[in-house]
Amino acid sequence: MPSNPLSQSLQRLWASDKFSYSFRVFIALGSIMLLCVTRNWVDALIPLFLGVIACALAESGDSWKGRLLAVLVTLTCFTLATYAVELLFPYPWLFVISLAISTFALTMLGSLGERFASMGWGTLILSVYSMLVMEVQGENADIWHQPLILVAGAAWYGALSVLWNWLFSNQPVQQSLARLFRELGRYLKLKAALFEPVRGLNIEERRLALAQQNGRVVAALNNAKDVILHRVGNSRANPAVSRYLKLYFLAQDIHERASSSHYPYNELAEAFYHSDVLFRCQRLLNLHGDDCQRLAQAIETHQPFAHQELSHQALNDLNDACEHLRRQSNPAWRHLLRSLSALASNMHKVNMLLSNASNPDALAEEQDSSLYDREPQSAKEVIRQLRSQLTPTSLIFRHALRLSIALAVGYGVVQFIDQSQGYWILLTTLFVCQPNYGATRLKLFQRVGGTVLGLILGWAMFDLVPNTLIQAAFAVLAGVGFFALRGTRYTLATASITLLVLFCFNQTGAGYDVLIPRLVDTLIGSLIAVIAVMVILPDWQGRRLNQLLANTLSCNSRYLNQIIEQYTYGKRDDLIYRVARRNAHNADATLSTTLGNMLKEPGHFRKDADLGFRFLLVSHTLLSYLSGLGAHRGETNLSEAHQDLLASASRIADSLDEIAGGLFDGHAIAVHSDEEQQLANQLEQIADEADDSQRLLQTQLALICRQLAPLRTLAAHLLKAHDDATST
Repeated sequence: MPSNPLSQSLQRLWASDKFSYSFRVFIALGSIMLLCVTRNWVDALIPLFLGVIACALAESGDSWKGRLLAVLVTLTCFTLATYAVELLFPYPWLFVISLAISTFALTMLGSLGERFASMGWGTLILSVYSMLVMEVQGENADIWHQPLILVAGAAWYGALSVLWNWLFSNQPVQQSLARLFRELGRYLKLKAALFEPVRGLNIEERRLALAQQNGRVVAALNNAKDVILHRVGNSRANPAVSRYLKLYFLAQDIHERASSSHYPYNELAEAFYHSDVLFRCQRLLNLHGDDCQRLAQAIETHQPFAHQELSHQALNDLNDACEHLRRQSNPAWRHLLRSLSALASNMHKVNMLLSNASNPDALAEEQDSSLYDREPQSAKEVIRQLRSQLTPTSLIFRHALRLSIALAVGYGVVQFIDQSQGYWILLTTLFVCQPNYGATRLKLFQRVGGTVLGLILGWAMFDLVPNTLIQAAFAVLAGVGFFALRGTRYTLATASITLLVLFCFNQTGAGYDVLIPRLVDTLIGSLIAVIAVMVILPDWQGRRLNQLLANTLSCNSRYLNQIIEQYTYGKRDDLIYRVARRNAHNADATLSTTLGNMLKEPGHFRKDADLGFRFLLVSHTLLSYLSGLGAHRGETNLSEAHQDLLASASRIADSLDEIAGGLFDGHAIAVHSDEEQQLANQLEQIADEADDSQRLLQTQLALICRQLAPLRTLAAHLLKAHDDATST
């Protein structure tokens, strides 16, 4: 019997990662508010709340044991930081030097991984919160008592987090897998739009949207891998762990097949304009997208997943349409029909994978199911990784230096203006100052807009709801709203945290006193953050565009070499192959994100954005052809008779490395290569006696080789633009 709508809604709410996160915050803040109101501990309310917020911001995905260790380390850092603030507070010069050094060191922790970054970030936030508490308490502050209250709030949330992770240990894994399949579903639907059977279709625009969505899929894949790795490590004893790993590897396989291409879409649309075959492809891809999204919901709500019978029928219809075209024996369609057949075969494999998703326990075990952990595993690796980032060319080094100087300047401004609650300047700078200008600019508008909105709402509610108990309840709800919205609606999240601050201060009768200082401090702190990003070792995206493009091509070259090795020695989804594939997609996603950030920069710094987006289209097309080659691994093995194909693949990989080297070093790149042109022509001449598998391999290599010419042209134009900019 199907569940009623209310039950389904509650299941979806419980499965949401935002709900579980927000619910923990609600319990922590609500219990503290209840305790402080009933015990009349109003003075302890603000530091306890700030401790909870800092610990919640420092939270990262982990098993309950890992979370317990992380909480203990975090509380130790919090204790040291807050006592350091208390002891150094009366000595401005010593304080600002310590602030700058500790900010740099804590930010550099981010180079070790997400968990270390969250820990350093939370410690910085608590340090500023300690300054706020010291300023509020003034001469009445107890330097030994106040830090303990802050840490007590953090410890309370940390205990709730550990308990929650112990009770619901698999929930984050399920949420990350559901998010992954949901993004895969969106990707498949965007891929279906490429098969619109219309002449003159703007394929480039749709390919760009597909490349951007591919970045989101890659991010979801990385997140799912990290969650699984941090929760279960490489242990395979638990049946639930094995099930989640199989779903993760299934998603990887679907992504490789979904991201593959077998022929230029405009040529297919032109040749088969009067046929319904492309419509059949589009319909099947849309159904596969629906299946992925339904699978995501089934994982979230612990419901069985049933593969749609419509997908099987759509696949049969596609095969019938292909067979009808073959029976017409049109010589002009011969090479296109082979690519269309490979496409249909690939979609058949996706259909099989999704049909097996209903029972992941029955899926075959991976030959190599180990996961690659990018975090350092020993003290020696930690030191080596930190040393490698201690250079001005490192983005995290530049951000750490920039942030430490910005906070030191903010502290100087606080001392100069001697404004009440002036340490909101440092807090604003800490939140607004991002690693690049585009992100900082966006955060500035969101922070200022949210603060103004929160202040207006708070001022109105002081008069409309004068009861402090009701305001206390609103403070708790505002805190929950901040954590529920901060990842997706930061303006509203800022408004929520502003309301929380106002209501908490109003518990001591100082609510109105905070209104103007909060606004002024937000404006000053935002201004400091923007100036710091623009002046102190600025990371203008266009200046490193050539390096990103070089990295993208190098990763594609390594991916191609790994694919060809699989054709030589047989298919095996080992760690080396999966890392090469992931690195290629990571590089593609990074390029897409960087170009998006470039569009938010001042006009002079985004002059190469058009070249970059054109390069993204070509490189993503190249990656699609590589994925198509990788998707058909295992269907044929290259023998001694195929040494010419191996040599061709090696030459293509060398050409990619050559272009990458020229981009990275700034060396001149030949716009045209007769050798590559000749190689592409040879690959397109397929012998009649070649079997279908060899034809597929040779066709994909020809498609890949044809991307070298536009890549050379774009790379040469980019280097010329850089040379012109340097000379002027």
